[in-house]
Amino acid sequence: MLRRLKRDVAPELPPRSESVRYVTLDERERAVYDAVHAATRADVVASLGKGGSVLQALEALLRLRQAACHPALVPGQHAASSSKVESLVDALAVASDDGHKALVFSQWTSMLDLIEPALRGAGLAFDRLDGSTRDRASVVERFQSAAGPPVLLVSLKAGGTGLNLTAADHVFLVDPWWNPAVEAQAADRAHRIGQERPVMVYRLVAQGTIEEKILGLQDRKRALFEAALGEASAAAALTREDLLELLA
Repeated sequence: MLRRLKRDVAPELPPRSESVRYVTLDERERAVYDAVHAATRADVVASLGKGGSVLQALEALLRLRQAACHPALVPGQHAASSSKVESLVDALAVASDDGHKALVFSQWTSMLDLIEPALRGAGLAFDRLDGSTRDRASVVERFQSAAGPPVLLVSLKAGGTGLNLTAADHVFLVDPWWNPAVEAQAADRAHRIGQERPVMVYRLVAQGTIEEKILGLQDRKRALFEAALGEASAAAALTREDLLELLA
């Protein structure tokens, strides 16, 4: 089996570095997260242990992951902002002041909706690219121009492939995904031929939440893929054991 690596086919690319930015939930956010966890964990774990459907577990994972990002993503909850959004905006402001452009990825357009007012409040210009964007080319052209906004909000699905966004050298992944290949595709929008500056990729992770476990799961999936040299999708599937560990 032949496998081409980016460093082999594009050795002229500048380096890409990755780091985790840990976020501490405030008391209210922690209370919401713990309530969601308590309401779902026992029933779902018991169901999985008896061979029940994984759909219930996936729904529980979704709610926990959303609670780790922003209380307003949880049904029945309201919040003007979140610790993760505040951390993101602070980092974007510093990057913009230093002359950098940034891509901000989330898998939920509802999360992008919540980030937008925080960016406006901080005086940070931005554009947005998601599944509802009609003229993707004009959004990309505007961001790529020197006079374009310093921030581009992108849905993970819309920005996964086919985009050249080399004006950015900072990438922020707001909500970690258990398939590392999907995140790598997103980061590759900036780290591709035409990029002249080192690229920094930041994962925003809420401490003491399911997101920390997802990071560990990513490492194991990545190792499995490297060992098997198979398709990324083969290393991405969640097993019943994975679900039980994430909900523990």
